[in-house]
Amino acid sequence: MSISKKYQPAEFEDKWYSYWLEQKFFASVPDEREPYTIVIPPPNVTGVLHMGHMLNNTIQDVLIRRARMKGKNACWVPGTDHASIATEAKVVAMLKEKGISKKDLTRTEFLEHAYDWKNKYGGIILEQLKKLGASCDWDRTAFTMDPHMSEAVIDTFIHLYKKGWIYRGVRMVNWDPQGKTAVSDEEVIRKEVNQKLYYIKYQVVDVAESGSPEDGKSESGEDVDTYNSQLATHNYLTIATTRPETIMADSAICVNPNDERYFHLHGKSVYVPLIGRVIPLIQDEYVAMDFGTGCLKVTPAHDLNDYELGIKHKLPVIDILNDDGTLNEKAQILVGEDRFIARKKIAVLLEEAGNLEKTEDYKSQIGFSERTDAAIEPKLSMQWFCKMEEMAKPALDYVLNGEIKLIPEKFINTYRHWMENVRDWNISRQLWWGQQIPAWYLPNGDFVVAKTVEEALEEAKKLSADNAQLTAADLTQEEDVVDTWFSSWLWPISVFNGIAEPDNAEINYYYPTNDLVTAPEILFFWVARMIMAGHEWRGEVPFKNVYLTGIVRDKLGRKMSKSLGNSPDPLDLITKYGADGVRVGMLLSSPAGNDIMFDEKDCVQGSSFGNKIWNAFLLVKGWEVDDSLEGKNKIAITWFENRFNQALAEIEDDFAQYRLSEALMATYKLVWDDFCAWYLEMIKPVYQQPIDRETYTHTIRFFENLLKVLHPFTPFITEELWHDELFGTRDSKDCIIVAQMPTFGQINTQLLADVETVKLVVTQIRNIRNNKQLSPKEALPLSVKINSAIDYNAYAGIITKLGNISEFTIIDEKLEGANAFLAQTDEFFIPLNETVDVAAEKERLEKEKEYLLGFLKSVDAKLNNERFVQNAKPEIIENERKKKADAEAKLAIIVAGLVSFG
Repeated sequence: MSISKKYQPAEFEDKWYSYWLEQKFFASVPDEREPYTIVIPPPNVTGVLHMGHMLNNTIQDVLIRRARMKGKNACWVPGTDHASIATEAKVVAMLKEKGISKKDLTRTEFLEHAYDWKNKYGGIILEQLKKLGASCDWDRTAFTMDPHMSEAVIDTFIHLYKKGWIYRGVRMVNWDPQGKTAVSDEEVIRKEVNQKLYYIKYQVVDVAESGSPEDGKSESGEDVDTYNSQLATHNYLTIATTRPETIMADSAICVNPNDERYFHLHGKSVYVPLIGRVIPLIQDEYVAMDFGTGCLKVTPAHDLNDYELGIKHKLPVIDILNDDGTLNEKAQILVGEDRFIARKKIAVLLEEAGNLEKTEDYKSQIGFSERTDAAIEPKLSMQWFCKMEEMAKPALDYVLNGEIKLIPEKFINTYRHWMENVRDWNISRQLWWGQQIPAWYLPNGDFVVAKTVEEALEEAKKLSADNAQLTAADLTQEEDVVDTWFSSWLWPISVFNGIAEPDNAEINYYYPTNDLVTAPEILFFWVARMIMAGHEWRGEVPFKNVYLTGIVRDKLGRKMSKSLGNSPDPLDLITKYGADGVRVGMLLSSPAGNDIMFDEKDCVQGSSFGNKIWNAFLLVKGWEVDDSLEGKNKIAITWFENRFNQALAEIEDDFAQYRLSEALMATYKLVWDDFCAWYLEMIKPVYQQPIDRETYTHTIRFFENLLKVLHPFTPFITEELWHDELFGTRDSKDCIIVAQMPTFGQINTQLLADVETVKLVVTQIRNIRNNKQLSPKEALPLSVKINSAIDYNAYAGIITKLGNISEFTIIDEKLEGANAFLAQTDEFFIPLNETVDVAAEKERLEKEKEYLLGFLKSVDAKLNNERFVQNAKPEIIENERKKKADAEAKLAIIVAGLVSFG
């Protein structure tokens, strides 16, 4: 195979991905090898690829490809989540466009439409992942509503119900009026919004006969009459609220019992504005005296805290909202109006009636549905719940005792807080798309839980002798489905059919899985619950490590979103920069757990890296070999072999600590700096001259090993180059994707240190050329006064070649009047035969020295700042370190120059 003269990823990416699929390189079956298993966090079937998916799946692919090359049986299970709320909303919208209403369909008819939609659109995101290079075992693609996975959900429900951990009851829930379903606390996104604070006057009933303290004084000594004149002259109390549309659901007004302003009104009542219903004024220390007017309207049906107050004070619950957020008949006015339209109209009515004292601009946090973005409505509802406290304890222990590692560890405290304050899980959703709850209602209102209607009938007959004559037709199955997370918490087990067949060969081989890569925001309501399910069903952890990615943000720090228009299309980026370029660009700036400030320049850098590899390959490929030539590059070959071993050890350690960004950076430097910028320059023959066989053979071997180390990060370019004729003939199965990852050998640290000094010498020579504006083609003499143990005779060839030195001599005394610099402790001199104004030159060097010392002080301040080091992107920190190294090198030259002048 012959490669193109230009790096063009589009020419080979699809080709190699198709070839990998054809050769079944991604496929896995249990065998004698050590398994390495990852289950994909299943994206919603409604989803399309975004930057968060790109990051998450690139990390997974790096881990799975590396494990495959380590000789492990790598199994990456892909799949999608049915996403009850989001998908049902999509299907309802699709039907609406066709003039069909959900309420006019039977459940079966609706589900047929839903499956049609899923079959048409549900696999889009998985196909997009293939463009990224995701090496999933696509034959294992799972869907959370596959028959065996749905059966696992039903079995789990029944199992937990029989244990007494699932129950049914009326509770205050988060209600999504658009999705018309309850959602969990974790599916509520808090946003700060601009609102109005409405000051509403409630007329007091019978103020003239209201009581007062026995001595007619308040605790502060002021007359109660003073309070009456201030607060009750106009026969009303003022309450501040952001939700005037709910006043018709008020059950009481509450004040703090210690609030002296309202002593005279204890035991009294007020009229609800506009509708005239009388409600009591109650006292409770829950009310803050210094907030607002110190009066609280209590609306038990529409606020969680009010609900608790209502229970405590035995207040009636008046629910004035329909499931879609419109006002119902209990509101008495504005019936049928949307809650937000009603809010505006109520304000007008209150003002016309004289009950609106004023309005103020007000900012507050409001909950929005993660799925539909509708404002959440607190609502009392009959729901199914799962007890969590007992399941949470072992799930917390697994993390605290280290059986499951959270990466980075900073999330352990967050996890502990959630698990120690766990609340029962509302697992029912008022939808049709999902697993229907296996509960069956009898005509008398009782219910039983069973897998089939036949089993339910048997259970019903056991409840009472009165049920002996019941038939299956008398039973009605629960309409609700379970929460989507109630299926995905079984994911690491159910993808291997471990619920129905707990001892099957696959679950025993692949479970527990190795690494889970996911986002911190679902640490509790997916990760923690999978740990609970793993303990409950398997008695062990579902995975060993949880790698938590950061949020992908734009360069201004804003979270990427469609609404902001700041998120690039990942497929466009792949088209522009190649999949390898995008992968490298994202990974270079993505340390675990820290948000990624994504800039398209990152992809430019990734693409440039690919181009660098490509051009290095073309350089080597273009050399001719002369077998008669004697090898003269033993030092360079030995150095790079040791440098490769050293870098590989660093990379191995980075992977062991899940520092993937650092592992890529170490690989990047090994290839770009050590191999391309130094090794190839050390051994490169003179233009149009041949190279010796020994050097060529070693260089080919080095290149092969570099491609192997690169492959998990850049799979496409490495596979393309791997098959070039430069490396000989390969058969169809001899692909880099299944090549053995190299292992590192011994490391000669002294040799590496010596060559670093030699590289510094070359750099200093080049700096002098630049400072003196000398042509790189002009050969210069170089002398060295050796103060170290370095044998410069061994490195004379490298220094002479890379520094373009005409004569390299070792001297015993300093060379006066020459340009001087230090490399470690050794002193180097380049006589330029120029007339030097010693005083002026010393003055110039002193000024440069002063500047560089100040510059180093500022750089050190940054690098010694713990907050900066923790929060800055790795490449920024690396850039600061490079600045420091460059400045120190320049300072050494200046100091040596000053020394030479005496």
